[in-house]
Amino acid sequence: MARKALRNKAAAKPKFSTRGYNRCPNCGRVRGFLRRFRLCRICFRFLSLRGEIPGVRKASW
Repeated sequence: MARKALRNKAAAKPKFSTRGYNRCPNCGRVRGFLRRFRLCRICFRFLSLRGEIPGVRKASW
């Protein structure tokens, strides 16, 4: 419940632009946020390994 409320709070436009912050839309995590994909590192890894993020695949060389 708390994370859901914080997700709604982060989605709203802040009074001052510097007060805005990024939060993962899936789990509500603040830290480890990847701007390019708009996900946290944990959700990014989970979705990319399942093949749900286009253009991303596991590196192997």
